[in-house]
Amino acid sequence: MTEPHEETALEQAAAVASGERTSRELVEHHLTRVAALGDTVGAFVTVTPEAALAAADAADAVPVAARGPLHGVPTAIKDLTLTAGVRTTFGSAAFADFVPPVDADVVRFIRAAGLVSLGKTTTSELGCSLYSEGRVAPPARNPWDLAYTAGGSSGGAAAAVAAGLLPVAQGSDGGGSLRIPASMCGLVGYKPSRGVVSGGPVGFGAYGLPTSGPIGRTVADVAALLDVLAQPVPGEPYLAPPPPAGGWLAAARTAAPGRLRIGRFTAPMLADESVHPDCVAAVDQAAALLTAAGHEVVEVPPPLTPTAWPLFEIVWYVLALAPVPPERESQLLPLTRLLRNRGAAISAASLTATLGELQAQVRLGVRRTAGCDLLLCPTLAMPQAPVGWFTDVPDPADDFDRQRRFSPYCAIFNVTGDPSVSLPVGATADGLPVGVLLSGRQGDDARLLATAAQLEQLSGGWDRHPAIWRAVGSANVNTTSGVGESSA
Repeated sequence: MTEPHEETALEQAAAVASGERTSRELVEHHLTRVAALGDTVGAFVTVTPEAALAAADAADAVPVAARGPLHGVPTAIKDLTLTAGVRTTFGSAAFADFVPPVDADVVRFIRAAGLVSLGKTTTSELGCSLYSEGRVAPPARNPWDLAYTAGGSSGGAAAAVAAGLLPVAQGSDGGGSLRIPASMCGLVGYKPSRGVVSGGPVGFGAYGLPTSGPIGRTVADVAALLDVLAQPVPGEPYLAPPPPAGGWLAAARTAAPGRLRIGRFTAPMLADESVHPDCVAAVDQAAALLTAAGHEVVEVPPPLTPTAWPLFEIVWYVLALAPVPPERESQLLPLTRLLRNRGAAISAASLTATLGELQAQVRLGVRRTAGCDLLLCPTLAMPQAPVGWFTDVPDPADDFDRQRRFSPYCAIFNVTGDPSVSLPVGATADGLPVGVLLSGRQGDDARLLATAAQLEQLSGGWDRHPAIWRAVGSANVNTTSGVGESSA
């Protein structure tokens, strides 16, 4: 019989719906894997087994007719996301004992859909960096090779899904925080259009840059979780585009977006940086597959150029100014303190002018690529980075600059608000994953998901696993051979 973690999220839900398995059985199986491998890959800050088993029993008691497509399936919540009654540290020792009194809207939706959270996944401190290496949990490591980072800030979510600790997970993306770890860990990481997913009930919208979204092993699983997260909520600062008929999962299942004009580019947008040949090769591979499917793939200039970086970094500094008790500021990491110090020095007038100029550049960029339905580019300028590589510099400013050069693509689509997905098309010579970024037009998530699913089919499927996947089975939790080795 197939092990539960070898099934997709939708397959696990179908097994629960048919009575082949119970939600409790799924949760117990995945908790066993979390206990054995969670710290190894740095997936979790907090695990909640008792609450998860109680939620699984409640899910099993729901009549079949009242269940949704992911009912009874294990998942987890990113540690940046408010979760009532569960320790939520925001990846920081300054909040090591914080327990929120309220759920984020997306957490309410996940519970209402019958998914079962196993706990809180590792993130970077206050979401400030593209790696997840803090002081409240082990560093998030890439299950394909434990010497490498799983990325960030949704690094724990990616590590958990890639290691088979979860079939699908909630994350968030303010500058690539879902797509970067998805690219590194061989997953599908989806940033929806601005307004599709609520950021409530607290917060100020953060100028529209961040949004919650799903990460998983298949496009269909990701679309199914997007259906759960994308519920209308009154009072949101950004107007949600209308969902497609039948929902996002239905759009993905068609895998038929029609003939499209797809703009391809590889020049970085936030740094004048050379791009690793493996990242370019992955774009070439995706372009060839899309062309063979009948799409027109054309070379285009990037919508924005490195001249946008001074504007984006000002906004990023200000976003680092999350409320922190003054007596706990000293517990923040050096990078976080640097960003906050720079943010505190920015005047309201300067921020307002920056936002205006950034929007002007967005308008010009959208016009520059207006003839294209989708855009195709690398997710990252380098395929992977070792754990500790970003912080192995004498000055946190150098750390921040390394991040800019490593990831000069993703954040632009947070600025524009366009939907964007990292897809695991390529691989290095050592077999490590390499992602490509496919991005659509604001509100056109259905076409983007359909194209992503089509590319998944053309690629022969992406539900591939590292060797650590086989390190723990339900019958023998002590088996550890293969941990850290890569394998298709």
